[in-house]
Amino acid sequence: MKVVLSGGGTAGHINPALALAEELANRGCEVLFAGTPTGVEAKLVADAGIEFRGFKASGFNRKKPLSLVKGVATIQRSTGEAKRWFQEISPDAVVAFGGYVCVPVGRAAESLGIPVVIHEQNSVMGMANKYLAHRAAAICLTYEHAAKALDEAERKKVVLTGNPVRSSVLHASREAGRRMLNVPDDARMLLVTGGSLGARHVNQAVMALKDELLSREDVYVVHLTGRREFEAVREQMALTDVQAKRWQLIAYQDRMGDAMAAADVIVSRAGASSLAEISALAVPALLVPFPAATEDHQTMNARAYVDAGCAYLVPDAQVESPEFAEKLLHLLDDPQARLDMQEAARAQNTVGAAAKLADAVLSAANTR
Repeated sequence: MKVVLSGGGTAGHINPALALAEELANRGCEVLFAGTPTGVEAKLVADAGIEFRGFKASGFNRKKPLSLVKGVATIQRSTGEAKRWFQEISPDAVVAFGGYVCVPVGRAAESLGIPVVIHEQNSVMGMANKYLAHRAAAICLTYEHAAKALDEAERKKVVLTGNPVRSSVLHASREAGRRMLNVPDDARMLLVTGGSLGARHVNQAVMALKDELLSREDVYVVHLTGRREFEAVREQMALTDVQAKRWQLIAYQDRMGDAMAAADVIVSRAGASSLAEISALAVPALLVPFPAATEDHQTMNARAYVDAGCAYLVPDAQVESPEFAEKLLHLLDDPQARLDMQEAARAQNTVGAAAKLADAVLSAANTR
């Protein structure tokens, strides 16, 4: 069976697709990927060894009508190109993960009678997935809340799968992570991350707790500042050689699975992929949603996870308040609170999300 995956724009769309690709390949399927030629997906998919085909796609600015005309024209051209490609390769199903490129790819598949399955990672349905939902064979969701954007007929096609996580994360271990980071096995480790570019408010809030955290002699901090923030954080922290042994400043970490597996507590944004990885590894978390996310979907993501008992939440605007410090120190100091969060996270069964999504894709493919 041949399956084409499609997505673009952010790693949050691509990582779940790559997790599904692994699952489908393990079941004997041939997997290909359709994305934008210059997007982050082009490199990530190539690195994963998956055949990639690029199609141009762009959004539009409502305040600039000409951008709408250009965007529609680009989508029409790419729809025709994708249709010709599908006629050559004859895929059994197409899976859309979000991003503008999914629109021409999904439209081309629908025009040829190829089943389209969409997967929405966030609690708020993205534009491309919402557009494709009406004629999709199945609508797979991470959060039940996302179904509120669907009409009655579309809701009948909903499958709650969760968000797939890559095997490199699922197979990460605490021991390997601690060796990589040079953190003792018996230490309490705090991992701080605001994403690849960093999060200034999160960095500032954690730096303000420097003395409090380092006063706990068994606490080690691994602080992923983000590339954009690293120098400013390094200068402000002014760590001595002794302090730097327990407070590591790192601009970027490409082995996030190992880093998360090593942690006792994580401070993180609430992007869909980050939450799925935190859930899969059952790491007690303090979440600070990115406030500028479309329709504030990171807050919606985080609230669903918090309501399940898996994490605490502090809004970005309040991270420099006493609430942030109280919740973070409580998590570090209370083993039972961490254990409760771990058990709640494991109950989410994120580990099985790729298999559930693969089941839905193959079921749709078999109806063709």
